[in-house]
Amino acid sequence: MTLQVSMELIATLACAIFAGAAIYISMVEHPARMSCGTELAATEWGPSYKRATWIQAPLALIAFACSFAAWFAGSNVWWLVGGFMLGLLVPYTLIVIMPTNHRLESSRLDKRSDEALRLLHRWGMLHTVRTIVSFVALIIFLLNR
Repeated sequence: MTLQVSMELIATLACAIFAGAAIYISMVEHPARMSCGTELAATEWGPSYKRATWIQAPLALIAFACSFAAWFAGSNVWWLVGGFMLGLLVPYTLIVIMPTNHRLESSRLDKRSDEALRLLHRWGMLHTVRTIVSFVALIIFLLNR
């Protein structure tokens, strides 16, 4: 197996796991969390998010690095496009989503409040962007195999 093919496979696998986790969070976990009421949802969000971070951040970086390596080894430019889409999810999370995360994690947040409910809804919408972007990147990778 060539380096190019190996990098394509690893990038695709990492992207598929990332996208699958993102879809699960958006379509199952967050809606279920929200159905339990604001206080419980706000309480459960923190530990859940921390655990997901240790899975999703490395997967995005692995997929980005391997897709770049695949492109560098001779794959078409779509591997670079898909990889950059995934790579951009890291700064998107740090710049766009992190302020909402910090507010949700604040010890001053009343977990029963309307503010907590708004923050949880906002977080869900912001996370949906990660879901869509990762799914599109996966389609790009699969169509270019």
